[in-house]
Amino acid sequence: MGKAIKLIKNRSDIGAGTRGSDLGIDAIEIAAINNNSDYFNKFEFEDVKTHNDSIYDKNRSSFAKRIEHVVEQCTRVCDAVKENLEGNYFPIVLSGDHSSALGTLSGVKAAYPEQNIGVFWIDAHADLHSPYTSPSGNIHGMPLSAALGDDNLSCQNNEVARETQQQWENMKNIGYKGPKVLAENLIYFGVRDTEEEEDKQIEKLHIKNYKVDEVRYRGLKTCIEEALLKLTHCEVLYISFDVDAMDCDMISDGTGTPVPKGFDQYEIIAIINQIVKTKKVVCIEFVEVNPLLDTKGNKMAETAFEILEAITSALILPIK
Repeated sequence: MGKAIKLIKNRSDIGAGTRGSDLGIDAIEIAAINNNSDYFNKFEFEDVKTHNDSIYDKNRSSFAKRIEHVVEQCTRVCDAVKENLEGNYFPIVLSGDHSSALGTLSGVKAAYPEQNIGVFWIDAHADLHSPYTSPSGNIHGMPLSAALGDDNLSCQNNEVARETQQQWENMKNIGYKGPKVLAENLIYFGVRDTEEEEDKQIEKLHIKNYKVDEVRYRGLKTCIEEALLKLTHCEVLYISFDVDAMDCDMISDGTGTPVPKGFDQYEIIAIINQIVKTKKVVCIEFVEVNPLLDTKGNKMAETAFEILEAITSALILPIK
């Protein structure tokens, strides 16, 4: 690919509903050590300053918890991604909760403002809520709504305070004013746990979701080829991988919102590696490993590392 890999470590979990995903990166590193791997000594890395102490602040907005701090954190991630892309690095972003993806995607768009950005969102959840629709107020369920610049006001349930509205507008304009991705350039893999408001958005915006059963029935290779054909016009691709895309019964509950009937790790590796073959991928993100919730020791982090090591090899080695 002609680019050196840079690991961007963002140990932030302030966008989540449960604590612990800030420890996910360290858990993955421990998994590497226990596997006798020197992976984390092979590549340059950058630690993003965090604001995790803000979890002790009183929530001023129950519909977008700690939004002012999440905006700040996403801005830091955006700046790190943009700078590394402009420095000819390939960023692999290791994050805590999935609100970080808004920062990562904003950084990609800031580095490629004139390009069409294609997004592969590998996740059990659609992450399409906004402060106006969210039942929980947890911002890790909102990054795509912010990236699309669509608040889904036709499904509004919440009366949002003016201060929160302003912070939400700030969030939608991090790094690049306006949407970071168009709905037609967003493709889901594995989404299976959604709320009605999100279902209506998916239908309204015609977002394609390759569910696990479809991928297995039609064939993984066929589905990805079809998805890539849909995004042929996109010059740049970004992959966001939430570990809850995997089957919690098969792998582990070591993630904030585990969901059964997901992919296994080999399917995730195959999905990502087939997308990487396009040579259009400029950034990959791993999120939501939570070792505090893992009832199988460090199983989720071990599985995440297995995937990380496999896809990194594909990035480095020529793929035939």
